Amino acid sequence: MQETFTIALVGNPNAGKTTLFNALTGLRAKTANFPGTTIERKVGRAQVGCHQAVTILDLPGLYSLDSGSPEEKAASEALRGRLAGQDAPDGVLIVVDATNLERNLFLTSQVLEMKVPVIVALNMMDAAERDGLRIDTHKLQAELGCPVVPISARTGMGIQEVRREIAVLADGAAEETPVLEKPPVCGGCTSCPYQARYEWTEAVTGKVTDDRMARRSQRTERLDEILTHPALGAAVFSGVMLTLFALIFWVAKIPMNLIDHLFATVGAEVAAFVPPGDLQSLLVNGVVGGMGGVLIFLPQICILFLALSLLEDTGYLARAAFVMDRIMRRFGLPGKAFVPMLSAHACAIPAIMAARVIENPADRLVTILITPLLTCPARIPVFAMVTALLFPASPIKAALVFTGAYAAGVVFAMLAALVFRRTILPGGSKPLVIELPPYRLPSLRTALLHTLDRAKIFVRQAGTIILLISLVLWALSYYPKSPPPAAAVAMTQQAAQVEKAGEAQKAADLRAAADQMTQQTSLQNSFAGKIGHAIEPAIKPLGFDWQIGIGIVSSFAAREVIVSTLAVVYGVGGGEEHNRTSLYDTLRHAKRTDGTPIFTVATCASLMVFYILAAQCLSTTVVVRRETNSWKWPLFQITYMTGLAYVASFIVFQSLSHLVH
Repeated sequence: MQETFTIALVGNPNAGKTTLFNALTGLRAKTANFPGTTIERKVGRAQVGCHQAVTILDLPGLYSLDSGSPEEKAASEALRGRLAGQDAPDGVLIVVDATNLERNLFLTSQVLEMKVPVIVALNMMDAAERDGLRIDTHKLQAELGCPVVPISARTGMGIQEVRREIAVLADGAAEETPVLEKPPVCGGCTSCPYQARYEWTEAVTGKVTDDRMARRSQRTERLDEILTHPALGAAVFSGVMLTLFALIFWVAKIPMNLIDHLFATVGAEVAAFVPPGDLQSLLVNGVVGGMGGVLIFLPQICILFLALSLLEDTGYLARAAFVMDRIMRRFGLPGKAFVPMLSAHACAIPAIMAARVIENPADRLVTILITPLLTCPARIPVFAMVTALLFPASPIKAALVFTGAYAAGVVFAMLAALVFRRTILPGGSKPLVIELPPYRLPSLRTALLHTLDRAKIFVRQAGTIILLISLVLWALSYYPKSPPPAAAVAMTQQAAQVEKAGEAQKAADLRAAADQMTQQTSLQNSFAGKIGHAIEPAIKPLGFDWQIGIGIVSSFAAREVIVSTLAVVYGVGGGEEHNRTSLYDTLRHAKRTDGTPIFTVATCASLMVFYILAAQCLSTTVVVRRETNSWKWPLFQITYMTGLAYVASFIVFQSLSHLVH
């Protein structure tokens, strides 16, 4: 098959490139990394003629072909065809912000010198006209020597004209388009090698625009006085982020509960259709349960990226980063790290994905490494269990413990950032140099397409690995199988006799108790149980025994699993509201082999500290692997978090044990 015509979409950040890409390609696009990098590119198909399709390559935003940042360098190399596995494009579509024409023409002049077919899409013409800026597109086309199409990607104005120009380019009708003469090299200024180019862009802008100054929106100035103010701006940003947090935490609960109910129903239907045995357990607990464990994160991911996309489109996100930068940089973090760090209190997975808003790779990596230290809802069942054991009759003390747990996560995260900046990732966060884009109405269509793209990436790439891990953990907890204990067999026989006597409820209770006892024995004798016994010497200094060890192993799938695992290990039907009191009572009376209680104040405190700090979520690890494009950093993250949790739990348990005694 003949390869399709490929056109690269380039432009300055905030020029509306993504909006134009979505308008041209819609849902016919996919996201992938450049070969050998963690930098994303989007590739889409656009219909530009009656039966003609072209490939559009959306490159990261850049200000110059000579920029040094990884994203801009990758875009420049891809444009020149210097990346392995990435051919040079057949043409270039440059998106130029009409409200910042002089600055955007710098990159345009560099691209035109490459002597490739070029189209200039003069975007945001509606905003330019609103501000009183008049641009003669015919003069601009004559100056640049290539087609110039005035558009508004947000409203759709001019999109069809862009399609027609691309079709002309693909048909080869633009081969004789004159090429821009290279601006003269500056001979008298050695401090700035780009002086001549700047003078050229200024001259061209002066020729194609009228003499009147564009009206700076008074509303924009008034808003910036508030939104970029050190105190007022921080207060507004806190309110915006708390609203975002509420959306992720509370609004997402509704679809998450629906997904949970859906997979519970599917699991019940599969269990009813498939006879009891290995296949049923694999399908219900492994496949269905694993898929549910993947898809239950989707509402949080979708809400987060929809909100972030809308905020970025309005122009507010740049101002929020400007406000928070002076605070976050004291800890070696950029201002933009505040967004993923706050959303991590809802879920670390979308928070790590949200770290993409941070351009600098070192800043982004530090943010990814510390994000799982912040308390997410998966830890809440563990905290609830511990506080119920410690303070069963004191809600105030329990609330203080919860607050302390959240605060501890924040403190450790900030301290970890400082340590990383002085060791493995030396240097503080780079000073923020950011363009404050004009305020705009966000494009809901663009935000929805961006959200859909993020969701597909998560399900397709991270989700498959998470499902595989779920199946492995199921196998560890299910094999090797062991026969039911004699007591359970006796209960089952007694239940049959009781049922014959007409006592159906008593028979059901006996069967439930027998099933629970069988499940308890099976888990103890499984590979997970054997691992619990094997690690007992290592976790004993933390106040944990082999039964808690089983909970720790099983909770790698999800932190909250430890509660239901302990319920099984200690012979209590876990997971149901009316059984929680029974579980807590059982745990309070649990004894070690020497007769001493297991869940003392020291053990409970140690367990809470361990779960505040430990990397007990392999789903998060998988996402870190994807975002860093390497197993090096997720393995380092597991190591340092587990080590930190171990040391902190050891100190807490040993200190409290000596104080109590």
